Amino acid sequence: MKLHHQTSGSGPALVIVHGLFGSADNWRGLAKQLVTKAQVITVDLRNHGRSPHSSEQTYELMADDLAELVEELNLSSIDLIGHSVGGKVAMVFSQRYPKLLRKLVVVDIAPRTYSDEHSSIFKALLDLDLSHYSTRNELDKALSISLPNKAVRQFLLMNLATDNELLSWRINLPALYDVYPQLLSAVCDGKRMNVSSCFIRGGRSDYVQDQDIAAIQTSFPNSEIVTIEQAGHWVHAEAPQLFLNKISEFFDYD
Repeated sequence: MKLHHQTSGSGPALVIVHGLFGSADNWRGLAKQLVTKAQVITVDLRNHGRSPHSSEQTYELMADDLAELVEELNLSSIDLIGHSVGGKVAMVFSQRYPKLLRKLVVVDIAPRTYSDEHSSIFKALLDLDLSHYSTRNELDKALSISLPNKAVRQFLLMNLATDNELLSWRINLPALYDVYPQLLSAVCDGKRMNVSSCFIRGGRSDYVQDQDIAAIQTSFPNSEIVTIEQAGHWVHAEAPQLFLNKISEFFDYD
């Protein structure tokens, strides 16, 4: 599948993969900071952003989509950042396409199985009849009943598109809801990937716990674990300068 992507800057190729409900747009701020250091390629995963929709969505398929993009752009190798679900995509990419990968950064996710924390969000979004709303503010107010966290609502509403005053979701909500149990599953199966890796976790997040470190280091023996204490799950958004400093150092961009 040909993924929608945005490219900025010049230098070594850096591909960035967002998480569930995200898009390439979430990474514009970081991309602007890196334009003098790297060719930054931010992608929309299938069923997200402006990429095509599909009823099929596995980690293997998403890794294959990335490999197709790398081939399309005629890149011999890339650095890769993946956040949350995108981090699992990045781990599977390292397993399936090790020769295409120079260095890997995984942001606030481990290779293990996770519990369901998003079905309530899916249901809140799917229960909305967008034809009853004409503005983003109206939709935000309606969502506030089931999703009281304003930051979460603002993140989700980045997926809203407007065409001739008609609102629609760019993300393929029904398909993502159907495959969501698969997205919670573990990846890598304990297999070893020798790529140079950095796992960055937020100190205020519980996505990567101390007991996950052994599994990470089993699958990625050439890895370091970095904790940014000031950040939660969205490390790159909550501590942007510290995150930028770390990846610039790790990727040898300085």
